[in-house]
Amino acid sequence: MLNSGRFTTIAAPGKGCWPLLASLVVAVALVTTACSGGSPAQPETMVKVQTVIVRPAAIQQLVSAEAVLYPINQAPIVPKISAPISEYDVERGSRVHAGELLAVLENADLAAAVTETRGAYEQAQAAYATSVQESLPVEIQTAELHVKATEQARSAARQVYQSRQKLYKAGALARNLLDQSYVAYIRARNQYELAVSTLKGLQDVGKEQQIKSAKAQMTAAKGRYEAALAQLKYSEIRSPINGVVASRPLYEGEMASAGSPLITVMDISKVVARVHITPQQAAFLRVGDPAYISLGNQKDVQGKITVVSPALDPGSTTVQVWVQTANPQDELRPGAAVDVTMVAKTVRDALCVPSSAVVTGEDGKPSVMVVGAGDLARQRAVTLGIQEGDRVQVTGGLRPGERVVTEGAFGLPDGTKVEY
Repeated sequence: MLNSGRFTTIAAPGKGCWPLLASLVVAVALVTTACSGGSPAQPETMVKVQTVIVRPAAIQQLVSAEAVLYPINQAPIVPKISAPISEYDVERGSRVHAGELLAVLENADLAAAVTETRGAYEQAQAAYATSVQESLPVEIQTAELHVKATEQARSAARQVYQSRQKLYKAGALARNLLDQSYVAYIRARNQYELAVSTLKGLQDVGKEQQIKSAKAQMTAAKGRYEAALAQLKYSEIRSPINGVVASRPLYEGEMASAGSPLITVMDISKVVARVHITPQQAAFLRVGDPAYISLGNQKDVQGKITVVSPALDPGSTTVQVWVQTANPQDELRPGAAVDVTMVAKTVRDALCVPSSAVVTGEDGKPSVMVVGAGDLARQRAVTLGIQEGDRVQVTGGLRPGERVVTEGAFGLPDGTKVEY
């Protein structure tokens, strides 16, 4: 180093002085560059993101809720009479068929009543048959005899009149005698017709009333017999439906009371999940829409909507929806709480993006970052449709095959170069 015309030797720096020397060299280079009027080269900004290519796919609008399972049919069997339980023919869990005998109540007194009333009914039947076939009353017999007598008198008077007509035509009889015979004939004929009318009236009224009385007695006896028979049948408890015995609360010998369930039979070949959802959710659902019932063991059972209540529940202001499904293996048990997913709408070829790709601006409008030429991310407004899980349908603003940013789009300036 030159200093005042003298050379001064500077010792080589030690090992610990090299970093300081490097910094000094960089500073000198920067000062030199500044003095020469140039500027340092700035590296191009690049942001690493995750992307996905937009392709058509199926998407569904789902409505999910918790539900409680009910049997498709249930019959709490209530006896119509009060009597001790004589015997059971089934146990809890037994499978039964419609009409099958389940239990018998003590019925000795009822069987005796049936025997007594059956005898009275048979006696009334015999009395009715006799009344139909028996001889007519005395009044009718008298009227019949009178008819015969007047008929004979009419015939005799007619013969006399006809004979005198011949004599009168021959000039052998006076006119007044012919007229007398004619008057006698007319009187006899009128008496005969009156007798016939009287007999017919007696026959119609007397026989009809006699038969009607006997028939009424027979009908009353039949009613008493059928009532006793019904009481006896009430002691036999039979299943009204096919199903499984779900409840049998009493033991043999205990008193079964009329009006209290003795046996409950459930038909669980199908079950119904009853769901309560908001009116807004129910507006998308229709009877016949598919649905899925989750058993909680990674298995879903497919069913369909059978009821969408037209009215709100007054207590919860929710809408009750029924989802029915087959239950051949009895895996679905009534009373269990399950998760139900109902498919309100299905779009086969929808443009879908992950929901993380959608950015909502301060104005509330959705947009996505589309990676275009030069790997530049451009913001583009979109129109959204239905959503399923973490996927959302884009109904406007995107085309198949375009690449959108799924991770890192939030806060990313428009026109930023990205790496994916």
